[in-house]
Amino acid sequence: MIVDCHGHYTTAPQPLWDWRKEQVGNKKPDAKGPKISDDQIRESLEGAQLKLQRERGSDITFFSPRAGSMEHHVGDAAISAQWSRVQNDLIHRVCTLYPKNFAPVCMLPQSPGVSPANCVEELERCVEQMGFIGCNLNPDPSGGWWKEVPLTDKWWYPVYEKMVELDVPAMVHVSSSCNPAFHFTGAHYINADTTAFMQLIQGDLFKDFPQLKLVIPHGGGAVPYHWGRYRGLAQDMKKPLLTQHLLKNVYFDTCVYHQPGIDLLLKVIPVENILFASEMVGAVRGIDPETGQYFDDTKRYIDSSKLSAGDKQKIFEGNAKKIYSRWRI
Repeated sequence: MIVDCHGHYTTAPQPLWDWRKEQVGNKKPDAKGPKISDDQIRESLEGAQLKLQRERGSDITFFSPRAGSMEHHVGDAAISAQWSRVQNDLIHRVCTLYPKNFAPVCMLPQSPGVSPANCVEELERCVEQMGFIGCNLNPDPSGGWWKEVPLTDKWWYPVYEKMVELDVPAMVHVSSSCNPAFHFTGAHYINADTTAFMQLIQGDLFKDFPQLKLVIPHGGGAVPYHWGRYRGLAQDMKKPLLTQHLLKNVYFDTCVYHQPGIDLLLKVIPVENILFASEMVGAVRGIDPETGQYFDDTKRYIDSSKLSAGDKQKIFEGNAKKIYSRWRI
């Protein structure tokens, strides 16, 4: 089985975005959410994610709201809570209509300066009532201004405690950037992946939460390329070896859009810490003129790698079963 651990509902029907426009425009849209039919959901997926699953040979995608539209920096905590509920309910509908193709991952109702304890209720609702298997955790709900404390600070502990209790991992994933210095998918996302990893090196989070599971997307940002730097910094800080300090709890996905990048990831990071992912239909949608294939057809890169069949199976399926333990085939 080919499990894609990183997918977003980037093709959600227009009524969702119309509802959001009214919400942030203080027009008080229907509190029950947008009116979207099952046929509209099917239409939004059949020519996009489902079509690509069939063409590229993947079986199931762990599916969450569009990352750029989480927009935790927009409005206040009440706005974020309502928006999270609407989006998560829609993801649940998708996964109910297509249980063999999608498994649900929720966004959290984060808001700048508001305690992550505010996220616990929605996380419980999604996991316990609707069968969600994971969540997305935004380390920068300010939208590119980085106003929150590092992920290792006890300020974040309420949501970690609940994640451990529910046995769900978090993908550490930022949303859109309102800082013009940082393009949101090309800079902000990669900055965040790299920043989160460095924060984890500096702290001792997993001494307090040995069962906590975090997935850093987009191949870990700059981490694999600068692995020697991070090993050296950890050594200078008198931290344990990274294999002991972080790699029992931190994982990376394969949203890296060229063969040399994937090959480096596979060479540097242990196979047990890598999850297959494509993020389709997502940040990069075009065809690579050097290969004639879509940039985000990441399965091709794993297939073309020199890994053994057993190691490929770990990346394609085995590691996902271990990390997303609530996922049931």
